[in-house]
Amino acid sequence: MYLRPNTRSAVHSNVERTQTRPTKETPYTLFRPARRSLERCALLVRLMKPFTQSPQPTIMVVEDDERLAGMVAGFLADHHFRTAVEEDGARAVARILDEQPDLVVLDVMLPSLDGFTICRRVRSAGFSKPILMLTARSADIDEVAGLEDGADDYVRKPVRPRVLLARVNALLRRRENAPGRLARGRLVVDPRTRACTCDGKSVELTDGEFDLLHYLMVRAGSTVSRDELYRELRGIEYDGIDRSVDLRVSRIRRKLGPDGPSMIRAVRGVGYLFAEIE
Repeated sequence: MYLRPNTRSAVHSNVERTQTRPTKETPYTLFRPARRSLERCALLVRLMKPFTQSPQPTIMVVEDDERLAGMVAGFLADHHFRTAVEEDGARAVARILDEQPDLVVLDVMLPSLDGFTICRRVRSAGFSKPILMLTARSADIDEVAGLEDGADDYVRKPVRPRVLLARVNALLRRRENAPGRLARGRLVVDPRTRACTCDGKSVELTDGEFDLLHYLMVRAGSTVSRDELYRELRGIEYDGIDRSVDLRVSRIRRKLGPDGPSMIRAVRGVGYLFAEIE
């Protein structure tokens, strides 16, 4: 028994809608919302799966809002992370380099030193672990600047705890599940050490840049869509507006030198393709 189209239950129930037999009057487009909803739920469940390794990962929260910092640190602690909190930007640089946390949650607006400057300084000093920036909801320029300065991802304020947890788990899981050494032409990457060399010379990459480059290298010769890159590397759906992946590709190309654009080629309207160069 199948529901007839245009009934109240067919319009308002995703579950019942998926049981309606498609006809000329009920095109497949009516069934897509339910399928997309299920796909997004499955993705969120995968990203929310607790990240476990021994010992527990340490996350440093750099945030001058004492209440927000306490809430973020407490929430992460409840999900099996060790946490540390720093409210002052100037002290944050020294603490990050000295304590080497597994991940840094970094606010943009801080006293003494802003988040962008902190990010640049710790990256230039060799800190390569993930940095997740907290940005203002309406300030897209913060997201662009953060990624340009070496951040791996960002979460917009007001912070939604489960979104934050999903992003943290995704960043840490990529480091934990790293496969072995991979060589494509003159380029070699080792996910276990997060090392990259081109023509035998070391190339310094942030975690986000490394993950993107490695993902493209694994699929060398095939075009990878932006939808796939956002879904697999950031755990979100591509909205057609966000340019974080494009910015990251631009940074990787510059670091690879003159052959960078030839190695990572843009496929107009689709995504990117990695091509081996001998």
